[in-house]
Amino acid sequence: MMRVNALDHVNVQTLDIGATVKFYAEVLDLEARNPPPPLDPKLVQWMYDAEGRAIFHLTTPGSILGDTGKAELSRETGPVHHVALNCSGHDAMVGRLSSLGLDHKLNFVEAIDLKQIFVHDPNGVLLELNYFSGNH
Repeated sequence: MMRVNALDHVNVQTLDIGATVKFYAEVLDLEARNPPPPLDPKLVQWMYDAEGRAIFHLTTPGSILGDTGKAELSRETGPVHHVALNCSGHDAMVGRLSSLGLDHKLNFVEAIDLKQIFVHDPNGVLLELNYFSGNH
């Protein structure tokens, strides 16, 4: 039987790998690690969560297909509005975003006791940080 077990990772293309790695490390406490060969760690970094899962793959244009000569972002992947992450520590995250001077929006979905924080990464990717009841 075919089934989807879970979301494996999200690939974010960037023209500034350093700033993007810094954002995901500082804001979400993800750990940057080099990708497996033959990927070039100067052009690709994988961001790991506390459980050791590489949930974000950060890549420069062309780096995962071997064409490192590209200088612009791909327009082929279509419209993705946002990436949602199940999180804990809502108040600590609000404090972190404020201390880093990052614009963010707070939302509360009362019907399901869900606190949300919306913030953009350096590439304009909208992150929806979800804090369900018990993880506020």
